[in-house]
Amino acid sequence: MEINLEDEKKALAREYRELLRISYQTLSDTDKKLIRKAFDLAVDAHKDQRRKSGEAYIFHPIGVAKIVASEIGLGATGIAAALLHDVVEDTNITTEDLEKKFGPKIAILVEGLTKISQVKKDMNISMQAENFRKMLLTLNDDVRVILIKIADRLHNMQTMDSMPDYKQIKIASETLYIYAPLAHRLGLYNIKTKLEDLEKKFGQKIAILVEGLTKISQVKKDMKIKMQEEN
Repeated sequence: MEINLEDEKKALAREYRELLRISYQTLSDTDKKLIRKAFDLAVDAHKDQRRKSGEAYIFHPIGVAKIVASEIGLGATGIAAALLHDVVEDTNITTEDLEKKFGPKIAILVEGLTKISQVKKDMNISMQAENFRKMLLTLNDDVRVILIKIADRLHNMQTMDSMPDYKQIKIASETLYIYAPLAHRLGLYNIKTKLEDLEKKFGQKIAILVEGLTKISQVKKDMKIKMQEEN
């Protein structure tokens, strides 16, 4: 995939202006300075990272921040935390670095989002959902952590066409059993509907995969029976 860095810079500038424009809350000059500071740090931290599609990774946190700003209605602190939500997990920046640059509120939000991302993903959905619920209980002092995580999941669902099928299936299953019910519980009915609609899109792949695995299993059984009969 050929990458035009100049076009990417222009796209980033457009996305930043759009982020400020669509904010549900009125942003003061101080708010805009905070968001710009978080934006600049996120751009620099993720500068060498790209998604499976080839797109610069920074467009993901910007997408999450836009959902947080326009559909959930969080203010400048929440928007800044959304922009920074992956920097501790995916870059060399630490929670301590964030606290020095932005103060404890944003650092705590990003730390909470990092903890959620570190919940074991190799367990079955029911166990993962239970662990996820337990984790959320430790974060209930600031619901913004959960709201940003839901926005993160929505943006991932909207942009995961380039992922391998097995990852799409896994993410879609998590969305149906964990994130959509959580969005409903928090009154984010529009986001809940979007999550469910996206899950249906990728759910078709789940059905096809299960059907294929069932056929393979049956073929193996038939072969085993035939071999036993021949012996």
